Amino acid sequence: MNGPAVRVLLLADTHGVLDPRIAELAQDCALAVHAGDVGASAVLEALAAAAGRVLAVRGNNDVPGKWLGPAADLLALPECIEVPLPGGTLVVEHGHRHSASRRHLRLRAAHPGARAVLYGHSHRLAQDCATAPWILNPGAAGRARTGDGPSCLLLEAGAHAWRISVWQFPALPRGTRVRA
Repeated sequence: MNGPAVRVLLLADTHGVLDPRIAELAQDCALAVHAGDVGASAVLEALAAAAGRVLAVRGNNDVPGKWLGPAADLLALPECIEVPLPGGTLVVEHGHRHSASRRHLRLRAAHPGARAVLYGHSHRLAQDCATAPWILNPGAAGRARTGDGPSCLLLEAGAHAWRISVWQFPALPRGTRVRA
């Protein structure tokens, strides 16, 4: 896919709660891509309202007993997707099927033709861009296990270059009401 650069919000591990500062970033993006453990239909709806186009995969916690919203929304989430972008393909999976000790190596081996692989599951922000394909984890974009605060990545995908920027926000004070 060629053409002008595309701005893409990369996020994961919302577990039913989307941090409003991350939702605001989606407004400047052509696409939001969620790497699983979405947790609620409302998260996808909020992203769609902001970015317009949303793609998401199912995580290990995206199961009927934990899903908030219509079951059809949950069932529509695939386990892996390939997203054609200017300059290459972004592959997205949750990452829970690969052991933590060698996850990046295994993700590279599983998707050798990708420009980048986006995964979640660990709730840990990571950019491993030393070897192709890049391995990206945006951290957690909700409230659960956010460490230093909720985070996401912004990808500027152009035909000749891709750039990643990291967005991390201070944790919201306890008791702050956040809607999905």
